[in-house]
Amino acid sequence: MEAITGKELLIRTFKHEKGLPRVPWVPFAGVHAGKLKGYSAIEVLTDGGKLFESLMEVNRLYRPDGQPVLFDLQVEAEILGCELVWAQKAPPSVKSHPLASDKTVPQRLPEKSDGRLPMILEVMKRFKAEVGETTALFGLICGPLTLASHLRGTELFMDMFMDPDYVHQLIRYTSEVAKRMAEYYLEAGMDVIAIVDPLVSQISPQHFAQFISEPAAEIFNFIKQNGSLSSFFVCGNASKNIEEMCKTGPDSIFIDENIDMVEAKKITDRYNIVLGGNIPLTSIMLYGSQQDNMKYVVDLLDKLDHHNLAIAPGCDMPYDVPPENPIGIQQAIRNTDEVRKMLENYQGTQLDIEVELPDYENLEKPLIEVFTLDSATCAACTYMVNAVKIAKEHFGDKIDWVEHKFTTREGIARIKKMGIKNLPCIYINGKLKYSSIIPSRNDLFRSIEECLK
Repeated sequence: MEAITGKELLIRTFKHEKGLPRVPWVPFAGVHAGKLKGYSAIEVLTDGGKLFESLMEVNRLYRPDGQPVLFDLQVEAEILGCELVWAQKAPPSVKSHPLASDKTVPQRLPEKSDGRLPMILEVMKRFKAEVGETTALFGLICGPLTLASHLRGTELFMDMFMDPDYVHQLIRYTSEVAKRMAEYYLEAGMDVIAIVDPLVSQISPQHFAQFISEPAAEIFNFIKQNGSLSSFFVCGNASKNIEEMCKTGPDSIFIDENIDMVEAKKITDRYNIVLGGNIPLTSIMLYGSQQDNMKYVVDLLDKLDHHNLAIAPGCDMPYDVPPENPIGIQQAIRNTDEVRKMLENYQGTQLDIEVELPDYENLEKPLIEVFTLDSATCAACTYMVNAVKIAKEHFGDKIDWVEHKFTTREGIARIKKMGIKNLPCIYINGKLKYSSIIPSRNDLFRSIEECLK
């Protein structure tokens, strides 16, 4: 029997204690929570009763040390006027951008009565009362850069070069939104406030320092002043920005499979920050066997110093992840030596799918391929795909484009065959043009025009 609860384990880890019995486990089960009770993503994100029921099932099956109440980065955007597109097996995505052609800075901050906040806050309080003594609860907030992108759209990336003063003002506003949301979630009993900002992986360290460093530091300082713990969550290949993220002062940073966990921990250790991650969402959690999941975690634990470490999926778990996989993961974390011995002769499953690549040298017109985790669920992927859609509207029949998703078996096989290292990325005529960076409209147009000559 463990001498401390999962909540105590996570909090003491976040407070940088040494000599703890094991690393904490934080399953990011957002819409996947609904899958466990037979509810769609729409139901679990809009119906408080179904959300609570699903969260309790996650807690029972996966025995988390820390657990998010909701994983939906569109809550704030919806309140601030963005139209959403809903899906049965994924969080909603942003369809309209209120500031796309209206270059202003809003003033209104969310109220507790806005949008889905009454439902969310009620579930947080109810869930806290049920499991709050044994499980550390995470309140997830849309980060300031991603929220600014939701409001402004892809124009934001051009603004960074053409009108930096406006970007400063807009991110200052979205940071105030984040602090207001943090205030509400802290009142509802959340133990950790996580700022989830996937678009951070799509900007340079220079732009991070210019636009994000000061506002993010203020948010984390606000959380600390209110007696809570914090996390900075990024999706995509944010390797170049890990150190900049550390400088903003969060208690922890969570990363996905695009980032080398060993190399990232060298940086976070220098700043005495907890690093969490980074179980692959699709190749391991969705399509792998239980043994694949257990082996990945054991191998990860064997590679890393356990001080200042947490194990978690790389991001929000796909809806259809087989429940036996997270169950196997928590067993591997709790009983690492036994599981390691059990798997000592296990080789792992292989995706046996053949894909045929285009004849890039003999295409009739330029082919733009966008390789994503899934533009329906990954904000960075959404904006990269949107940039290509704008190019398609401009060039029309002169170009072709396609999205290849890492959430499909065919997509995984294609990405592996292409030797692609980081997602999202854009290839033009089989050649890598943009990796983990959303191109401005002018830059992408120039790249396409070169191929049309």
